[in-house]
Amino acid sequence: MDIVITNPAKSNLRKLYNYYKKEVSKKLAERIKLDLLKTISKLKTNPYIGQKEEQLASLNLNHRYLVNGHYKIIYRIEGDTIYITDFFDSRQNPTKMKG
Repeated sequence: MDIVITNPAKSNLRKLYNYYKKEVSKKLAERIKLDLLKTISKLKTNPYIGQKEEQLASLNLNHRYLVNGHYKIIYRIEGDTIYITDFFDSRQNPTKMKG
């Protein structure tokens, strides 16, 4: 399976990284980013490990998610490709979630 991080997801990851770098420390920002990417790598061998994301069910794209800390890694599977579509802070209102 190939893993593709979509541009909106990359943007959210960058924002998350910059926030922690500015507000806490570069070291913590790096650790969070690496932890999220490490979690994503698990999808290569077990793409269906994540639960279905009910907040995005209306899109009919079978979105799933993995949790890492306060973050949901939102993804969908198309053929042999896994698309990471969002890094979502689960402390936010779920209606802000993107597909």
